[in-house]
Order: sequence, then structure tokens, then C-alpha cells
Amino acid sequence: MRFVNLTPHKIVLRPQEGEDIVVEPSGTIARVAMAPGARLSEVLGIPVYGRDERGGVEGLPAADGESVFIVSGMAGASAECRMRNDILVPGTGPEDGVIRNEKGWVIAVTRLKRP
Repeated sequence: MRFVNLTPHKIVLRPQEGEDIVVEPSGTIARVAMAPGARLSEVLGIPVYGRDERGGVEGLPAADGESVFIVSGMAGASAECRMRNDILVPGTGPEDGVIRNEKGWVIAVTRLKRP
């Protein structure tokens, strides 16, 4: 098995023992297609729009039996990603043991999760 990173950022996996595993971006990004919501009103000259309409996930390769695809949490939340066993998301929640720098940016994750 191999990891394929479908995000625009490198992902550093930090196992409990051993060295970090760095998964560089593959060059393909799995993104949720979005369509802008309808204009609802205006407040002090600023237009207010409804929620964007989510579509399917673009850039998601077909399962190949050899790869585990890492996608963003937003892409992972889609129905098509949740139905597949070869898709994982980085564990970045408060109980996931995520490692952050002094600015709060994620520098490594200690687990991957099924969406």
C-alpha cells in the first residue's frame, strides 16, 4: 500500500515509534465542487448570500487496490468519500493528538481517520 496525498499541503505523519512519514502533495487535489448561494439581502451596503451549494468531489481518483488516498476533512465529509474504504483524512481534532507549532498551525498528525 502507498499513501497518495490529495491535498495541496505536505502531510507529516508522526507514529508513536519511529521516524516521521512525510507525504508530499501528489499534484492532484480532491476538492468539493461549490456553487454560490443566492443573494438574500443587503446589510449596510454589503450583500448577504445564502449558503454555497456543495456538489461532488472533483479530482478523486478511482480506487486502484494499491493506494490509500488522504483528502481534506471537507472532501472526506462528502458521501462519495465516506462510501470508500481507501480514503482517509488527517486527525486534527482536539482529541486526535495533533501536533501544532507556536502559531497553532498543524505540523504533524498522529493518526488518520475514516471520514
